[in-house]
Amino acid sequence: MLKKLFGFNAQTMNLRTEFVAGLTTFLTMSYILAVNPDILSAASMDKGAVFTATALSAAVGTLLIAFMAKLPFAQAPSMGINAFFAFTLVQGMGYSWEAALAAVFVEGILFILMTVFNIREKVVNSIPLNLRYAISVGIGMFIAFIGLKNAGIVVDNPATLVALGGFTPAALVAVAGILLSAAMMWLKVKGALFYSILICTLIGIPFGVTMLPEGFLVVSMPQSLSPTFLKFDFAAIMNLDMLLIILILVFMDLFNTLGTLVGAAAQAGMMDKDGRIPKMKEALMADAIATTAGAMFGTSTVTTYVESTAGIAEGGRSGVTSAVTGLFFLLALFFSPLFLIVPGAATTGTLVIVGVLIMGGVRDLDLKDMTEALPAFLTIIMMVLSYSIAEGIAMGLLSYTFIKVLTGQFRSVSLTLYILSLLFIIRYIVG
Repeated sequence: MLKKLFGFNAQTMNLRTEFVAGLTTFLTMSYILAVNPDILSAASMDKGAVFTATALSAAVGTLLIAFMAKLPFAQAPSMGINAFFAFTLVQGMGYSWEAALAAVFVEGILFILMTVFNIREKVVNSIPLNLRYAISVGIGMFIAFIGLKNAGIVVDNPATLVALGGFTPAALVAVAGILLSAAMMWLKVKGALFYSILICTLIGIPFGVTMLPEGFLVVSMPQSLSPTFLKFDFAAIMNLDMLLIILILVFMDLFNTLGTLVGAAAQAGMMDKDGRIPKMKEALMADAIATTAGAMFGTSTVTTYVESTAGIAEGGRSGVTSAVTGLFFLLALFFSPLFLIVPGAATTGTLVIVGVLIMGGVRDLDLKDMTEALPAFLTIIMMVLSYSIAEGIAMGLLSYTFIKVLTGQFRSVSLTLYILSLLFIIRYIVG
């Protein structure tokens, strides 16, 4: 029965090990239940509804992987893309969160079609490898910058644009979170980021950083989805800017999902001799359906989490692991008060550490060839300086195309990249 449902082999696998692996994965990535509502609330979305949407979309995506792909991977709203949603689409470009959700929904439908016709990997391969690494590095720096800004560690300055902020209670709690998160990660504490958020939330109570509402309870019925459920504004996305945004969402999710699946499968020893992952199409379809469902619930793009490797390291090898993780996300629906009191300062440590982990691709960058190094550098630095992941990607792709053409390396640029560059140019001329 378990073999048919989840690919569990009683001869080579152990149920207790699979359960512990699923719990480990949940604890390792449960920080998203506090961080995602905090980030999307910056887009004026209802924090309680986003919490429910986050838990539900994570449960749906992870359970789909358990049943469809029978792999020990977990899904949740993507760190990086949620920042893109709130700080670029809504705050930066002025779209409503309803329009941004519509874009995520369209992206999810596109993913389903792309998965059915086996073109997701082909699309990713059209983007130069060096730029893929650069996008990852840039997103890592951008996420960390958001965390430092939200805690008041980095503030605006008319003379220098940015400067170091004062030692406010919120900043001190945030600094404690950064150091705690790093120390526990080094000590290999399972659920380090979750525990760091919990400890900093408690530390923040006497300092007035964490605000406890009257009649505070740890357990309650799930928060209502009604403020965000099916709240789409499709009319607002019928323009060239949003077409490019949807394309960028597609690329970002493709990089995240495929990169994580390959890395996690390699760690678990699941790749065949040709580097293929079993049930890859089913895992990609689970991601596509979860993204579509997540947009309907009221959250940004759902993707496979690199934290899945924590459960794999504990011995998780089948869909039982992901089923356990998914069930814990459903259980978390009843603990929303605990997650919703978390102040932004308590999540700063997590954002900084996740930023450090995401930008690990910097070691793979080719910085010797200037036609590769300059576009990569512009991608990274423009994400932070323009406070926009989209602008960073645009600058990187445009500079790559121009410098390759100027140096006679026409064939190094794919047809897809030429088309994207043309679209970016039109956007800048029109905008």
